[in-house]
Amino acid sequence: MHRRTTMASLTRWVLGHKKTVVALWIALTVAGIAAIGPADRSLEQQFSIPGGAAFAANSEIVERYGSGGDAAPLVPVVSLPAGQTVDSPGVRADLAAALREIEAAVPGSRVASYASTRDRAFVSDDGRTTFALVAIPGKGGIDPGQAEARAAQAAVAGMRVGGAPVRVTGLDALRAPVSAGTEESSSLALEATIAGGGALLVLAFTFASWMAFVPVLMAMVAVPVTFLAVWPLANVTGVSVIVKVLIALVGLAIAIDYALLVVVRWREERQRGKDGEAAVVAAMDHAGRAVVLSGSTVAISLLALVALPVPFLRSIGIAGMLIPLVSVAVAVTLLPVVLATVGPRLDRRHARREDHASRAWTAWAQIVVRHRWSAAILSAAVLGGLVLAASTIQLGNPQAESLAQAGPARAALDDLERAGIGTGPLSPFDALARTSDPRAVVAALEDVEGVRGAVAPVDWRQADASLVAVIPTADGNSPDGRATLDRVREAAGPGVAVGGEAAQSADFLDSVYGNVPLVIALIAGLTFLVLARAFRSLIIPLKAVLLNLLSVGAAWGLMVLVWQHGWGSDAIWGIEATNAINVEMPIVVFAFLFGISMDYQVFILSRMREAYDWTGSTDAAVIEGIGRTGRLVTSAALILGLAFVAMSMGPGTEVKMFATALGGGILLDATVVRGVLAPALVALLGRWNWWMPAGAAKVLRIEPRVVPAT
Repeated sequence: MHRRTTMASLTRWVLGHKKTVVALWIALTVAGIAAIGPADRSLEQQFSIPGGAAFAANSEIVERYGSGGDAAPLVPVVSLPAGQTVDSPGVRADLAAALREIEAAVPGSRVASYASTRDRAFVSDDGRTTFALVAIPGKGGIDPGQAEARAAQAAVAGMRVGGAPVRVTGLDALRAPVSAGTEESSSLALEATIAGGGALLVLAFTFASWMAFVPVLMAMVAVPVTFLAVWPLANVTGVSVIVKVLIALVGLAIAIDYALLVVVRWREERQRGKDGEAAVVAAMDHAGRAVVLSGSTVAISLLALVALPVPFLRSIGIAGMLIPLVSVAVAVTLLPVVLATVGPRLDRRHARREDHASRAWTAWAQIVVRHRWSAAILSAAVLGGLVLAASTIQLGNPQAESLAQAGPARAALDDLERAGIGTGPLSPFDALARTSDPRAVVAALEDVEGVRGAVAPVDWRQADASLVAVIPTADGNSPDGRATLDRVREAAGPGVAVGGEAAQSADFLDSVYGNVPLVIALIAGLTFLVLARAFRSLIIPLKAVLLNLLSVGAAWGLMVLVWQHGWGSDAIWGIEATNAINVEMPIVVFAFLFGISMDYQVFILSRMREAYDWTGSTDAAVIEGIGRTGRLVTSAALILGLAFVAMSMGPGTEVKMFATALGGGILLDATVVRGVLAPALVALLGRWNWWMPAGAAKVLRIEPRVVPAT
């Protein structure tokens, strides 16, 4: 009762100070809109992994040479016509001229090629295809290196080497749109517009009145205020630029979902006979508490990312935590004022009633309760199959072949593969030797199994160090490439530091997943404690945590099937199987999905707990809970799903992968988990759902409850 009194007291205070509350949120929103630009500029474009061997090597490489390190190189490729080879008259001069144009177009770059070294590692066996390595300055960000890739390709447009065009490929070139027409800011604005428009359509169907605009209005306040909150944080500690995408899309959907929950309950209270502010207080006493609880679980999930020794993941956790907290603040302060003032007029002509449970969802819940064993087994089998797929995950950056399927960058990659060179040049290893004469290092590394060649251009040599480019035969981000990396590190010896994009990716994998059990335990433990106090039960929160872990595992499996194995990625996006999942993706998906899907758990269980307190019957509580929340949870899931559909339309395979995992995971959770498995398990457990022993109640500081018999 204490929580209810607290929320009711807060709501009464808010309603007693309407003008102050509205003025405060208007001021914050105006300041937030003004802060979006400065906040964006304050976000960090580049993060590295401190402590790893590759990080140390890459840091020194960048300090000494100003380029390279963890930035993947651009790879200009020339495939000469029949009858021509790299040794034909004029070819070397033409190639050198083309590469000078690229150097001029990409300031701070450095080049190694057959033209400058005469090393046959840059040439195919038949002599007709050659490539160069162009190390670029690492700028990081959402789309790192893509501007440089476009500039390099533009610089050699129309140029010929031995009569053949020069095409620029590379990991960044393959990720980049052909033109700069899809700039990051305009793409994000389009995605947010699509997500907001889709949400408005769902709300219009849900409310059938002007009330549909109220949750969108709450989001229009929450999103800029979240930017305002992130701005000073970004000036104190580094915050990844990825956070702005999460605020714009995930923040939009979460703010709408929280407002949706409150508005539906407010409608219900009004239709039960409460008027004016009494309906608002009653709605907040129930739905407001659920919103606070839901926001807390999302914040816990994201904040747990600080346990990882990776700065950009920590920044996502700290800044991402502000997304649900601001949305909760808007839902429990500004929204009650709107409902108490203009709400009745906006909702005057609605046709749908909320004071009765949905007939369709009530019927569905009755079927699940009646066939609880079958429902539990079948839904668990579906999720178990996806979890089994997740067990086949291969972690690493997407391999080159999966990135672009058309354009000059893809044509150049195809030329490399047809010539027998393969994708190895796109992810070389950089060996920094502590000597001005690297010949011994080159000789040792070029004999390593899986290495095509090792090259140390003269202009990459300094008085006390030399840089050696080690070109593998396999993609450096593939399992074969990682095996080659291990052999290169062993052959290089203690005096040589090995770096490069692929090496840092391998270190990232070790750094992140060595701490994943800690993150999962921290999130699960804190969430369990919060839910145990909220629901006055040990079994309900334990089941909720276990189901959420199962839901996340199923989302991982979906991501593996769609992207790693290519079940739909080509048909939907025209992207072949990646053969790997980005190393950071599973843990970021876990943090977001665990918290967001717990929202639905809280929404449903809150109504079940409420119904159980009225009836003392678990079966009745399941039917009432699903009947009351089924349509609400479905609408909320659709809104979040649409946000991730919009995100998947943005450039970049990694963004599409993230959107697929979260969007698909949300829909799986709202249907298979919350619509079938969760109610079936509650029905199976019966009165044990509400078990709270006296000792645990004392530790959690809640009153023990006598459980009615079913």
